[in-house]
Amino acid sequence: MNTPPKAKLFVEGRYLKHSRDLPQTVFFCPECKGHPRRRRKCEKCEGFGKLTKDSVQELIGWVLGKAAGTRKHKFHGAGREDVDVRMLGEGRPFVMELVDPRDHQVDLAEIEATINSRNEGRLEVRGLHWTQKGRVRFLKEGTFAKEYCARVEVDRRPSEETVAALIGRRYEVAQQTPSRVAHRRADKVRERWIEVLDVQLDPEEELLLDVTIRTQAGTYVKEAVSGEGGMSKPSIAELLEVGSAKCASLDVLAILDDVEEDEAGGTAPATPGFGSGLS
Repeated sequence: MNTPPKAKLFVEGRYLKHSRDLPQTVFFCPECKGHPRRRRKCEKCEGFGKLTKDSVQELIGWVLGKAAGTRKHKFHGAGREDVDVRMLGEGRPFVMELVDPRDHQVDLAEIEATINSRNEGRLEVRGLHWTQKGRVRFLKEGTFAKEYCARVEVDRRPSEETVAALIGRRYEVAQQTPSRVAHRRADKVRERWIEVLDVQLDPEEELLLDVTIRTQAGTYVKEAVSGEGGMSKPSIAELLEVGSAKCASLDVLAILDDVEEDEAGGTAPATPGFGSGLS
């Protein structure tokens, strides 16, 4: 006897992450994997099963799931940012898949307000609306350029001439798989482009810069800044001629549509912007 498929609801929106200690999805302990029995004796997570208290997925899913009468949900994002990276601007598009809900008449405006009031200063959601399963594939398989602002610590201050020559140009960067993700990504060299949009020199701190860049999907941005000992070449550090550089903090400013080349050889986001139909 065939089991009938479970009903599903799909809710789309965008999230902004204002915290630097919040992962996008559940951050299970790498040792016990959150297994109910194994985690009891796990020293790494001390029996918690996770390495963080909560996540974007959980903070949204708990509220949506309770309203819809289900504890089962799946989170689908248009890419992800690291735990310590903020997601700003208009936010990152996502779809929450609710599995086997009992209540299909959920007030999404009320849900949005509840999530935002509970997580003020950490997480914000915008434009929640019903969507279709096909949007999951679009988000997961889409390749979206992104804009970032990196707070960069350098060995020496760049010259104004070097900065002026760098801004507005696109560079092809060869990136070997960074050491921080080598355990889950194939070790190979990837070709990506980056474009420096702005460099602001801190008026008070001699060795601090704010660098705004646009990058191709799949770019390892922290390594594009530092170079990671030559594993990303050329790096922002090399292009700015500042010796070594460290990405002290990073913010995502925008998730862009496919990027088109303009008449000057630079780049601009395609129009209309991705998710422009969100309220």
